[in-house]
Amino acid sequence: MINTLDPSLLEEVAAYYTEKVVRHGQTPQGVDWNSEAGQWLRFRQLTKVIEDDQPFSINDLGCGYGALFDFLLKYYPHATYTGIDISEMMVEAARQRHAGHPQARFICAGESDQIADYIVTSGIFNVRFNRTTTEWQAYFESTLDSLNRTSRLGFAFNCLTSYADIDKMKLNLYYADPCLLFDICKRKYSRNVTLLHDYGLYEFTILVKKG
Repeated sequence: MINTLDPSLLEEVAAYYTEKVVRHGQTPQGVDWNSEAGQWLRFRQLTKVIEDDQPFSINDLGCGYGALFDFLLKYYPHATYTGIDISEMMVEAARQRHAGHPQARFICAGESDQIADYIVTSGIFNVRFNRTTTEWQAYFESTLDSLNRTSRLGFAFNCLTSYADIDKMKLNLYYADPCLLFDICKRKYSRNVTLLHDYGLYEFTILVKKG
């Protein structure tokens, strides 16, 4: 489980994103994205894990201020949503943004408290601070285990890509090997794994469909 790792790692992550939302508010910059267009492009990739238009439940790990729920209301209005974030300030912003909406709930935690049909996460693997590759990879793989454990039908996540231009890479960011992660997901979680690396950003999305 995620919370078996060094607690200071999650404290660093929480502090980083709390500072972002304090500075930028409920905006893409408040969750460390450049634009709403890029944010929604990522949502379109992640939600490709959803198989049909039947009502479903979905967990959003690292939900920030709940922007994915805005996306779901437009394209999947029948979804029941739980947002999870380790930043208390992010969770409070999400609750205020979606106050009174019966299909959404938000909790402050490092892992979902219930199993949903799907779980997605966007951007939580990008900023590794001064952690070693070994430390960050352990956090990464533990989180993938959690995504698998808390989803019935499938899960999806994105990462910065190791195929990014060398001169644009930053030392505090984590650039994952898409082929390695595809192999891990294929061997550990499902035969039905899709790698999306064709949507114009220096990143990729992996979809794991169960069944």
